[in-house]
Amino acid sequence: MLPFTTEQFFAVFAAYNTAVFPAPVVAYALGIRAVVAALRGGHAADRLTAAVLALLWLSTGIAYHWLAFAAINRAAWVFGALFVAEAAPLVWFDIERGPLQFRSRRDLKGIVGLLLVVYAAILYPLAGYASGHYYPAMPMFGITPCPVTIFTLGLLLLALAARWPVIIVPVLRSLIGGTAAFLLNVPQDWLLLFSGPLAMILLWRARGGAFA
Repeated sequence: MLPFTTEQFFAVFAAYNTAVFPAPVVAYALGIRAVVAALRGGHAADRLTAAVLALLWLSTGIAYHWLAFAAINRAAWVFGALFVAEAAPLVWFDIERGPLQFRSRRDLKGIVGLLLVVYAAILYPLAGYASGHYYPAMPMFGITPCPVTIFTLGLLLLALAARWPVIIVPVLRSLIGGTAAFLLNVPQDWLLLFSGPLAMILLWRARGGAFA
């Protein structure tokens, strides 16, 4: 059982989205820039993509989990810590070992990655509207956990090398969020339950059964 009702859950989104506006617009602008950079590739573009991902995870951990969701769920402090922690390896690899290398790919890994990116940015809110969730009482791209997780998994599938410190939190969050989606009847989040394990398998296979 969850420690809050479905009504309380969506009320948090309504208050949060209203309070942080125009953050959703900024998030879309950053997301588009990150995808363009990832498809183009190159050292500067890779650093930009990693930086955008780090910012989305850091801001969502602090603003959504700690300042909004914690009001109805104490576990949000832990979830927020995980989101803040996810930003660390993205920044650390960028400084110490060079950024993740993103490229446009035409293999299965790249196709699934692009599909997840498109879903997170475009199909996710449409699925929300179709299921009866309307702005502002709905999770939004770039500023709430589930779309950020799906978007990140998609971009990581465009990376040439998989690094487990970067992968583990999005995969874990996909399992948690996907399970909660069924309990809360949030159809647009159902994909989470499968996207994390699928991304893990594809990344594992691409590295020949090992993570960098």
